[in-house]
Amino acid sequence: MEDEEVKQRILDAAESLFYGRGIQAVGVDAIRSASEVPLKRLYRIFPSKDALVEGYLRRRDARWLSALARYVGTQDSPTRQLLAVFDWLFEWFGEPDYRGCGFINSFGELGATSPAVAEIAKAHKEAFRQYIANLVAAAEAPAWLADQLFLLAEGAMTTAAISGSPEPARQAKDAARILLRSAREGVSILPEWDAPACRP
Repeated sequence: MEDEEVKQRILDAAESLFYGRGIQAVGVDAIRSASEVPLKRLYRIFPSKDALVEGYLRRRDARWLSALARYVGTQDSPTRQLLAVFDWLFEWFGEPDYRGCGFINSFGELGATSPAVAEIAKAHKEAFRQYIANLVAAAEAPAWLADQLFLLAEGAMTTAAISGSPEPARQAKDAARILLRSAREGVSILPEWDAPACRP
């Protein structure tokens, strides 16, 4: 097999095991067994476990953002696209192997000891926040709404993982709809001390 095909097989195995069991609980030998790639060749492609973890996270970042954008892009208006983010989260949360955000999980495990993992996790979250900000702008809503919707989505991810239910996505969508309507009507639902700084 060509190196690129082997690399994807290794990453497929790594993603399944790292996401399912946790990064620190999985050794390279387990990934070798799951991928059926000889250890020597595995180390030629990924010289260390750290390199393999970084490869797993970078590929997951690209795939996650791409899948979200494809789903949202099927909607026919900016407002529907914005709310579709939460519909996509609902479908993701309902998958049988869902166990939370892989980037939050990896940051929780390794963020304090691995600057690379911390940086990848932060970059992923900023890319997601910026994606929402772009949708908010396209919907002609106030810019401050992006941070509110981002936090709703992030909170839903964690709550769904802990509760084992996809319902937090629906609850977050309901809250997002209220925020969007209030923002467009010029109604501030923020604390009085916060409102002046957040007005567009």
